[in-house]
Amino acid sequence: MRTIWKGSISFGLVTIPVKVVSATENHSVSFRQIHTADEGKIRYRKVCEIDGEEVSGDQIGKAYETGDGSLVQLTDDDLAALPLPTARTVEILGFVPVDSIDPYQLDRSYYLTADAGAAKPYVLLREALRRAGRGAIAKLAMRGRENLALVRALDDEDVLGMHTLLWPDEIRSAAGLAPTEQVSVRDAELDLAYTLMDTLGAVDMTELHDEYREAVEALVSAKLAGTAPDLSAVGAPEGGKVVDLMSALEDSVRSARESRGETAEDEEGREATVHPIKKSAEKRTAKKTPAKKTARKTQSKKAAAEKTEAGKAAAGQTEAGKAAGGKGAAKKSAAKKTPAKKTAGRKRAS
Repeated sequence: MRTIWKGSISFGLVTIPVKVVSATENHSVSFRQIHTADEGKIRYRKVCEIDGEEVSGDQIGKAYETGDGSLVQLTDDDLAALPLPTARTVEILGFVPVDSIDPYQLDRSYYLTADAGAAKPYVLLREALRRAGRGAIAKLAMRGRENLALVRALDDEDVLGMHTLLWPDEIRSAAGLAPTEQVSVRDAELDLAYTLMDTLGAVDMTELHDEYREAVEALVSAKLAGTAPDLSAVGAPEGGKVVDLMSALEDSVRSARESRGETAEDEEGREATVHPIKKSAEKRTAKKTPAKKTARKTQSKKAAAEKTEAGKAAAGQTEAGKAAGGKGAAKKSAAKKTPAKKTAGRKRAS
């Protein structure tokens, strides 16, 4: 791979000579603008706006345009002499967890390969980053500008990766972009959405490819061969229309299962996967339990009534017992009192 930048990593007092090579390449389809009458290519010529003459590459230089429109010409030597520590150095500023970087901040990806004689410090930095699970935030001047960068140890490769980052002020705010309508999502809709996610499953990124590019190449081949292009795999796009969300989710789940070769019998035999949501689970439980609670309440009422009747009967017996006991006690008291009176009468008579 072609080296696009050469310098060193500055890691405290450790210097690691490295070369930067691109980690990505562009395979997108490109078209030429032509004159439709004779297929002549349309070219863009660099012309000086003052004298109208076409200018070659060696006559073109750089200039900085000021706020009032003035141009200040700058040479490569002027830029190379700038007192920037990052001119030929990946200057590490600090370390952060790799997953703390917002994906919106990622710009371009590169590999950092060790230059001659830099294997030991290179491996040291790579393994230190891997063990810590962190990435290094750095700055470097490359391709005419100073870049913010993330240096990290790649998971499946024994190489350091570098991602240039957008500066924080280059990321626009998302304020005002969220829907302003008051929308409520039902628990049943969320459950179906989760079911669809589970049915679609994970994605093997290695199996993905650019179908648009392949279709264009097939179209070009057909035109060169003088045959009609095969459009059998092309589906007519449906126009935008308002649909019932629940029906759309159910159809999506059914379609996803059919695409995986699952039959209706498989669908019926499969137990539903439930993804409990705290509030939703409470609501669903509240909806399902009234019948059981009613039956339990009825049984409880019957049992309570029986207990009440039994209690009343027992209470009656208790009262009757108390009454009988009271009468018996009164008779005994009377019997005890009578001898006393008789004894008193005898004493008076004597």
